[in-house]
Amino acid sequence: MNAGEHIWDSGGKHMRDERNGHGPALTELRQRLAGGLALARLNQTQLAARAKLGRTTVSEAFSSKKPVPSPETVVALARVLKLPVHELLELQRIAAEESGTVTTGGLGRPIGEWEAHDLEVHPAGPGRTVSGSETLAVRRLPGYVSREHDRVLADAVRDAAVGRNRLVILVGSSSSGKTRACWEAVQPLADHGWLLWHPFDPTRAQAALEDLHLVQPRTVVWLNEAQHYLGDRLFGEQIAAAVHHLLVSPERGPILVLGTLWPEYAHQYTALPTPGGADPHSRARELLAADRTLIVPDAFDDKALATAAVLAEGGDQLLGDALTRARPDGRVTQDLAGAPVLLNRYQHATPAARALLEVAMDARRLGAGLHLSQAFLTDAAPDYLTDIEYDQLTDDWAERAFAELAEPVHGKQAPLRRTTPRLPRRPPAPSSVAGTAVQLPTGPVFRLADYLEQHGRTTRRWLCPPASFWYAAHTRLTHPDDLSNLTQAAEKRHRLQWAHHLRHRAADHGDTDSLYSAAMLRERAGDREGAERLFQQAADHGDINALVRLADQRARAGDQDGTETLARQVADHSDPSALVRLAVLRNGAGDRERAERLLRQAADHGYTFALVHLADHREEAGDQDGAETLARQAADHGDTLALRRLAVSRERAGDLKGAERLLQQAADHGDTSALVALAKLREKAGDLDGAERLLQQAADHGNTFAPRCLAELREEAGDQDGAEALALQAAEHDNANALQHLAELRKKAGDLEGAERLLGQAAYHGDNTALYFLALLREEEGDRHGAETLVRRAADNGKVDALIYLAELRNSAGDRNSAETLARQAADSGALTTTYTLNKLWPYGLDPDGAPTPPWQPSVSEPPGQHGPSGTS
Repeated sequence: MNAGEHIWDSGGKHMRDERNGHGPALTELRQRLAGGLALARLNQTQLAARAKLGRTTVSEAFSSKKPVPSPETVVALARVLKLPVHELLELQRIAAEESGTVTTGGLGRPIGEWEAHDLEVHPAGPGRTVSGSETLAVRRLPGYVSREHDRVLADAVRDAAVGRNRLVILVGSSSSGKTRACWEAVQPLADHGWLLWHPFDPTRAQAALEDLHLVQPRTVVWLNEAQHYLGDRLFGEQIAAAVHHLLVSPERGPILVLGTLWPEYAHQYTALPTPGGADPHSRARELLAADRTLIVPDAFDDKALATAAVLAEGGDQLLGDALTRARPDGRVTQDLAGAPVLLNRYQHATPAARALLEVAMDARRLGAGLHLSQAFLTDAAPDYLTDIEYDQLTDDWAERAFAELAEPVHGKQAPLRRTTPRLPRRPPAPSSVAGTAVQLPTGPVFRLADYLEQHGRTTRRWLCPPASFWYAAHTRLTHPDDLSNLTQAAEKRHRLQWAHHLRHRAADHGDTDSLYSAAMLRERAGDREGAERLFQQAADHGDINALVRLADQRARAGDQDGTETLARQVADHSDPSALVRLAVLRNGAGDRERAERLLRQAADHGYTFALVHLADHREEAGDQDGAETLARQAADHGDTLALRRLAVSRERAGDLKGAERLLQQAADHGDTSALVALAKLREKAGDLDGAERLLQQAADHGNTFAPRCLAELREEAGDQDGAEALALQAAEHDNANALQHLAELRKKAGDLEGAERLLGQAAYHGDNTALYFLALLREEEGDRHGAETLVRRAADNGKVDALIYLAELRNSAGDRNSAETLARQAADSGALTTTYTLNKLWPYGLDPDGAPTPPWQPSVSEPPGQHGPSGTS
């Protein structure tokens, strides 16, 4: 059949479309598909094969006697025929509406079929009852008050409606109105046939990971409480990558992804890793770019309060009641969600009920899951009570306390409510995701109200849980994630003995991190066989790092076949970074040939950082041309690190021209750090004007280190006013680092007054490190109280290490009591990034009450069920 036959045959069919009752949209859709088929010079059998569709499906898509083809069929055909996917999907949607058909098979269901509370919008006020054949509780929503973030969110929804893929994550504290804002925003899409999918079953993370690739065009992906997706220990990064792939695939759209996060989670996922440290949220950080996050304020401003008042005057009783309580502070949404009453219930609870709430608060802030078992809560509570309160407990104290906390607030939330974890509802076939069996607690389980959870994170952040908490965690918790997170929490708080025993308990229950740690202990103790067994268990649970260590062990033992088999398994995990980690281990063992082969494997999988390592290898082997070629390949793929590393190597070897050439290549690829390095070379060569010009160029393109270098240039040239002006200018753009650095220079020059003034300016612009340096000046001046005030202020703003730095000073000065007080407070917060001082003060750790732990010997292995400090079981 030739092209003319295609056109004549298809055209004849389309002339019959409208006579068969089909609308103009379907007629045009089929005409465009037929035109594309003719231009592609394919017949329908060939098209079906290339589109990976059935022959009948393709035939029906072109037939005037058949109904509207599905969106999936249209997308598959458009891709093969190189036709505009968005335009054809829009024709398909209109055709479906014209014919009155509803496309089925997509994830989710039409937006109009959802109920707001099913999507986790907080109920507000007591439900009304409607009598008829049966009595129903009707949950009401108050009138909606639009605020500034709603305008931005509406723009994103309009973008999605006209065919663009969009992601918006609303960031705000608990009960600030994030989920309701998303609900209101998607309502206009309901009229256009959009679906809404809330991945939830069997777990949020599993549902998202397994089904994101099935999302169809014109779908809202609902990621409420996105920490359950992006923060999942096993799948968070894969979910972030899958969402990113969805967003950057125009043919999949239009898609709208909406999510919500508390600020602390947003900060955790977007924080840059420490140099050389782990980077557990790199994909989530990429996803949560500034233009994709939207801040939701805690309180209504005057305009919003005025709008709410108008609605209340118009008969909105829920808003009217909330305004009587919340107008002074503007926290209307929190009041509607019951937050103040929840707080009041906590503050006026009986001692036993308060203890249960504080156990739940501590468990959640230290990393335990949403569902807390009754046995754990009950066993953990005793040490939260005073001696008098404990002596007054009755035999049924726990039953009474749980009943007290189950009473709802305004018919809505309870401080601590009993809940039933959802059972997995999947076919019996094995899951496509390894190691994801859902473990449910035995016995009754409870969930803490969101507002009280966040209140606990704030008010209890400086407190370490008492001994009964750790004992109950060790004896009652069974979920590997809970045990692993509490292990880390104990370690961060220098409760080393409990951390040790909790780690063994977590390993007993299959936690891969704990199995890996236990294996490393065995390896260091010389028990190669035991280490390999534990590495294998961790690998069987999906730990790619354990596979890397196993492969390295086999290589060290001379098992070439075993090494290659494991290396292939590493590659099969689609994680080329693991191949690089294995290559680094092999290179460290002197096996350069296998290391280079692994790096090339990783590079072939598209991992550009492997090219950086390969360039290093070539440079070390003396192959400078080969190193440069690899570095340029990496730069062409967006990673200029290899060029900069080669430049450092050339500079050390005295080849300054070669170093400049490489840095210029990196700069040409948009690397502002290369501009700063070039400026340093120019400065060393005496070309100060050239150096300043390059630094200014780097600063103009957003490099945060360049302003500091510019200010330093001016300072060294004697232009103190110019240096300060540059540093202040940088600080006004949220970069106070230059001010702090200038202060250090002034202090070295003996200008303490100038140093203090500059540090004060840096602190004013939000630099918490500057507060610590100010504290050092106060300490040197003998103002110990002023120094402590400043470091506590820095710690309250997140710079907890300031406490430990001051503790080191006090300890060096012989004031051990003050040093221990400061260090203990820092340890209790669990937010330290360095433990050197703690290890020096208390080599065996601290007991939960803060007392130094007596000497104890960590065991390499312990029988299951026998983990715990002496006297606890």
